[in-house]
This record gives sequence, structure tokens and C-alpha cells, in this order.
Amino acid sequence: MKTKHFCLIGLLFFLTSYLFFSKLLPSLNESIDFAHWFNLIGACFLLSFNDVFPKKSINKIASVLTILGVIAHIGLCTIDFIMSSYGNNEIAKEALSHQITISPFIFYPFIVVGPSLLFLGLALHAFAFIKTETVKSLMVILGSVAVGFSFFALKNGILMLLSCAVFCLGLGLFLLNQEKENK
Repeated sequence: MKTKHFCLIGLLFFLTSYLFFSKLLPSLNESIDFAHWFNLIGACFLLSFNDVFPKKSINKIASVLTILGVIAHIGLCTIDFIMSSYGNNEIAKEALSHQITISPFIFYPFIVVGPSLLFLGLALHAFAFIKTETVKSLMVILGSVAVGFSFFALKNGILMLLSCAVFCLGLGLFLLNQEKENK
């Protein structure tokens, strides 16, 4: 498989996870947290974008941010897997949530800041092309900001899904552009 294929798999899994998060796709099985499994797999495959973009200084910074973001996604998904393992035990879920909230070495890197670094890293990769690929760059940049805004501020799953779709479409268009340049 080529790097492009890994990127496409990542985009597909990542976008599918947002279909679950938005509740447009129903949970297929209560004992399996499909949303976070798709998100985890998608985020790991999105690391491949570090190999797609050129190795300029801004892209080196973007690659580090993307790697840190994927690590944070792994931590966040692990926390959510543990949370879902409690099933309907709301008392245990609340106790875990409280413990995470009062633990700054878990709360900030894996809940608040860390997962956003994946979006920031990929948006920074796209920003390097803002002059030559303005529309694609803006799709990735604005899509990444909109995902965070719709999740944290608006708490709107549909807008979060649409924002993620714009983000993924922009990255997908960059892949098509890279393929044309390599021919």
C-alpha cells in the first residue's frame, strides 16, 4: 500500500467516527464503543499525512504537532474505552470523570489540549499552501477550527460532523493534488 492509501483509510475511519459521535449512525453494539475505535484507528492512519506534505520547516513543526495529537487521541480514546466499560454505572463514570478532571497531567494533555493538536498539525500542514492552494487550505484550517468550536462551544454533533467533513475533504483534495504532481 502507498502512503496515499493509508491517508485515505485514515480519513474514512476518522469521518466515520464523527458519524457515530453526531448520533447519525446508531451505536451498533452497546458493549463496543465503535465511535472511539473508528476515531482511534483513523487518527493513527492520519499520521501518514506527515509523509505526504513536503519537508519544509513549517511542515516539520506540523508533523510534531500531528504526532502529539495522535498520541493524545490514543489517550483520550483509552479513557473513553474505560468510561464505556462501566456500562450504565453512572456513579462509577462520575467518579472516573472527577478523578480525570482533578488530575492535570491527564486532563490537559489528553482531554483539553492534546487531541486538538492533531487538527492543529494537519491545519498547519495545509497552511503552508495557503498562497497556492487557498481553497483546500482554508477547508482544512476552517474545518479544524469549526470541529473544535462546534464540539466545545456549541455542543452540536451535526455541525461537528459537517466541520469534520469539510476538514477531511480538504485533506483528500490535497492527496489528489499530490498524486497529480507525482505523475
